[in-house]
Amino acid sequence: MKKFNIRKVFDGLTAVSSSSSSASPQPSNRENDIIQETLQSEHFQLCKTVRHGFPYQPSAMAFDPVQKILVIGTQSGALRLFGRAGLECYCQHEGNSAVIQLQFLINEGALVSALSDDSIHLWNLRQKIPAILHSLKFNRERITFCHLPFQSKWLYIGTERGNIHIVNVESFTLSGYVIMWNKAIELSSKNHPGPVVHISDNPMDEGKLLIGFECGIVVLWDLRSKKADYRYSYDEAIHSVAWHHEGKQFVCSHSDGTLTTWNVRSPAKPAQIITPHGKQPRDGRKPDPCKPILKVEYKTAKAGEPFMVLSGGLSYDTVGRRACLTVMHGKSTAVLEMDYPIVDFLTLCETPYPNDYQEPYAVVVLLEKDLVVVDLAQTGYPSFENPYPLSIHESPVTCCEYFADCPAELIPALYSVGSRQKRQGYSKKEWPISGGNWGQGAQSYPEIIITGHADGSVKFWDASALMLQVLYKLKTAKVFEKVTAKEEKPSPDVVDEDPFAIHSLSWCPESRVLCLAAVSAHVIVYRFSKHEVTTETVQLLEVRMQCELNDVDSLEGGGEQASAVSTPGASSSPQGSTPQPHPSSSSTSSSEGLRDNVPCLKVRSSPLKQSPGYQVELVIQLLWVSGEPPQQISSLAVNSAYGLVVLGNGNGVAVVDYLQKTLLLNVTTAEMHGLPDPHQRQPRSPRKGRHPSGGLCDGNDGGATSEDRCKSPTSGCGSPYHSDEDSKQKFLEKVKSKSRLISKSVANDFAKMSRIFSMAADQKHDDARDGSFIHSRSSSMGSIDREAREVISSLHFFETLSRKNELVPVPSLWLGTSLGTVLAISLLVPSASELRLQQAVAVSFCGSVVRLKGGILRMAVMDSTGSLVPPACESWYDPNAPEEERERTRSRRPTSPSSSQENQDCQYAVVCSEKQAKVVALPSQNCIYDHNITETSFVLRADVVIMSAGICVACFCANGHIMTLSLPSLRPLLDVNYLPLTDMRIARTFCFSNLGQALYLTSPMEIQRLTYSQETCDNLQEMLGELFTPVETPEAPNRGFFKGLFGGGAQSLDREDLFGELAAGRASRSLAQHIPGPGSMEGMKGAASGVVGELARARIALDERGQKLGELEERTAAMMASADAFSRHAHDVMLKYKDKKWYQL
Repeated sequence: MKKFNIRKVFDGLTAVSSSSSSASPQPSNRENDIIQETLQSEHFQLCKTVRHGFPYQPSAMAFDPVQKILVIGTQSGALRLFGRAGLECYCQHEGNSAVIQLQFLINEGALVSALSDDSIHLWNLRQKIPAILHSLKFNRERITFCHLPFQSKWLYIGTERGNIHIVNVESFTLSGYVIMWNKAIELSSKNHPGPVVHISDNPMDEGKLLIGFECGIVVLWDLRSKKADYRYSYDEAIHSVAWHHEGKQFVCSHSDGTLTTWNVRSPAKPAQIITPHGKQPRDGRKPDPCKPILKVEYKTAKAGEPFMVLSGGLSYDTVGRRACLTVMHGKSTAVLEMDYPIVDFLTLCETPYPNDYQEPYAVVVLLEKDLVVVDLAQTGYPSFENPYPLSIHESPVTCCEYFADCPAELIPALYSVGSRQKRQGYSKKEWPISGGNWGQGAQSYPEIIITGHADGSVKFWDASALMLQVLYKLKTAKVFEKVTAKEEKPSPDVVDEDPFAIHSLSWCPESRVLCLAAVSAHVIVYRFSKHEVTTETVQLLEVRMQCELNDVDSLEGGGEQASAVSTPGASSSPQGSTPQPHPSSSSTSSSEGLRDNVPCLKVRSSPLKQSPGYQVELVIQLLWVSGEPPQQISSLAVNSAYGLVVLGNGNGVAVVDYLQKTLLLNVTTAEMHGLPDPHQRQPRSPRKGRHPSGGLCDGNDGGATSEDRCKSPTSGCGSPYHSDEDSKQKFLEKVKSKSRLISKSVANDFAKMSRIFSMAADQKHDDARDGSFIHSRSSSMGSIDREAREVISSLHFFETLSRKNELVPVPSLWLGTSLGTVLAISLLVPSASELRLQQAVAVSFCGSVVRLKGGILRMAVMDSTGSLVPPACESWYDPNAPEEERERTRSRRPTSPSSSQENQDCQYAVVCSEKQAKVVALPSQNCIYDHNITETSFVLRADVVIMSAGICVACFCANGHIMTLSLPSLRPLLDVNYLPLTDMRIARTFCFSNLGQALYLTSPMEIQRLTYSQETCDNLQEMLGELFTPVETPEAPNRGFFKGLFGGGAQSLDREDLFGELAAGRASRSLAQHIPGPGSMEGMKGAASGVVGELARARIALDERGQKLGELEERTAAMMASADAFSRHAHDVMLKYKDKKWYQL
């Protein structure tokens, strides 16, 4: 194992990023400076694991009634397969062509998909990660419909030209047998019938093929004689056709909302015409036309009336009515309203044989944003409770956090309170999609995902073992007053659509303290309790964060020894009993004055009943200042051991004691730069007026004026009353427009904004030393400097050595800014729990620690052994439990920091920004390692994560690279070009977690999980579930004695004699091109070479041989069982008629 001296200048293995050490080592005890790095590049590998959520933009669906698995195709070419609860699989076609139809090879472990680019693909589902075996690309015709009969290897493909081609699914070759449209329709017809919209064979005669054309013509084609037996014509276009299981009738759905029932042997006119949702005129005239019936299914039951299920067909006068599924059973008609438009539906039946009573028991309805399964066996047709995590998008996801290796008791606790939130009225039967088997992986640590949503809700998900299950849902909107009238919407100048949208969150898993920040500039602190309580008054703390000259002057006397600093005008005591009233927009923006000292939302004044789970502890609201809306909160942190919450934005930072409900600190970033040495400030240059678009806020410029330092894109320091009325109106319009833009941004959008300013700042300060933060500046600044604004981008609590020559680590708060500055604040927290609520927490400024290029994203502290120092936390206790129980369970978990001797470093701070990472020795604050992560892009998300073999820095860049760096040497271990940033959704939801886990929202509805751990990649095959399981195919329906005697019942067809190469010849090579898939032998031959390729081919050949032997064994066993059954039946018949005369038969 290689040892790295952290005092040595690091200049190896980092030439790619031109990394170098920026500080020289200081003399110290050499033995104490050696940290063994255990992580190597072979510990890392990047791969996708599983995708959760509802398929984005679904387009097709299929179900295997024997294997009981469901597949959904999307408009982007993705396939999502679902089995039993917790079993999901994702696979993707090459390219982004939409899936137009899916067909299972029932109980064969295979799937055929047809895409909009006129290609069909055969998927092998007998492996844990499905792969394409064959592909066929049509060159001259567009595919419109596919049909694969049960237990057949011949696939019928209808085209836009009206022709039907036949494909052998085993070899994926075209047959020479073609049904041309001009032979199918009447010879006297001059018009083209249009595309093929339906193909199916007669349930009782496989030699009869029913072909539906879009124009309204249906043809019954005789495959043997190659001619049409009957032709059925109707005036309206056809959308779908369904057979009765006896093969004597079929039903067509039409574009005018009618259903026509045809007798097979009576093609002249329909046997019945009905309009399910049409108004029947009394004079016998034709009913008014309705919307098209897009699909109909006709299913029979042995013990009752048949079911007819259809989608669409509503009357045109039902404007605004939601999509409906209609179930017609006998004389009753039930209309089931859906929340979203219907994409497709399937009726689930007991038997896969089309010539038997289907016995329907459920309907799977695929909606645009949901999947609903209706129980047909119970009165009222209730829906099944969906076990899949398909409700991620119930409200748009605005933020996301991932926690791996959580405390073991967390998931049961959240589940126990979340189980009470479940809806009632579901079907009592088991979920019908129950195929496959779960994986048997070794990954057993608990994982939790927290998602914040646009409606103010927060969801906790159990993400253990590659599954996802919702545990608990928290609604934050009920903390505020309900707004019923449209004109009384809160703060239209700040938030247009979602005033409760969760912007960021901070969670302590050990204490279960949750802190949420929303776009309306409010923070809510929650604590977890198992008891129900009624809060008479919601505790409220209002904070006035502003950049005023008077505030700066009032703080200059405090200096470094100030124990607590607060801005005049900021609330420092709870105001829950008398919350500020929320005036209407007409009364707050008048000619007499601008809106001031009011929050964006009005906190609830009536008692709040809080169920077991997360309960409100404190609401912190930022106020309007002189007609300017509060800046959105850009960073948030909570610490349960100290009882503190800290929040930062473009104006500054505020520290709140949520135990005493008081404001400890409220200062601007510029003031924090100046507080350690207020005499460093340079004279302020006078200004004629205020520029409303913002100004300079350079944290390293001690000579900049307080006005310049404090301005932001939506606020300034002066008052708009100094200008004329026209300037005032322009100012208000700009404030409104900019605040709307800010309200729709989220946490990581500040990274995008700050990178523009950091580039200019970096060019100006490249020659500056890391510890130098004071530069003179001319009053004539450039436009970039005037627009720059220092935003608090990162906040972290530590017990560390924040000052130079400090000997004992103390509670500290570290702040990172968008201009790359790291500042430290020392906290003096009363140690005794009984004094915590009586004495105030003392605050003192320690100055700046280090400066990096780009905005600060992440900070962490390591001890002298290279282990990560976790922040101090408090063990969870129930705040509503009896006093003796609380005292028994309440305890603080210290971090056990090691003390430092004089002139010796014992801790190392890791700081990562948008551009680089640095390791700083503490308390000397010498930079011992630095690494330029990227030169041409910027880092979107960075975390210091714990792996099974050590700790590292994980980064995700805007150019799509995922990288890991060793600690402390910042040696590159992994750099993979994974995913380019195509959507800000990825930027604000990408998050790393411990043990090599990560996730992001790949679409508005889906979470993609991935791993960068080699160990997890090695165990992935064991952890994934199996979709295909060996299941015996149900026996074919018994034809009965007399049907067998007189030739009745279903008639089989030897399709090989009709469609095989010997009988039909070969199809034209120019019609379609065969493409071997990566999962087939041909694909493997083309992709691999050498010894490794030969071994892979041999293994695949062995697997295929084993599969074929298994299939042969299954067929042999089935034949033996059938022979035994036939023998027993014959013996019973012989015994029955043995002693009877011929006339008694």
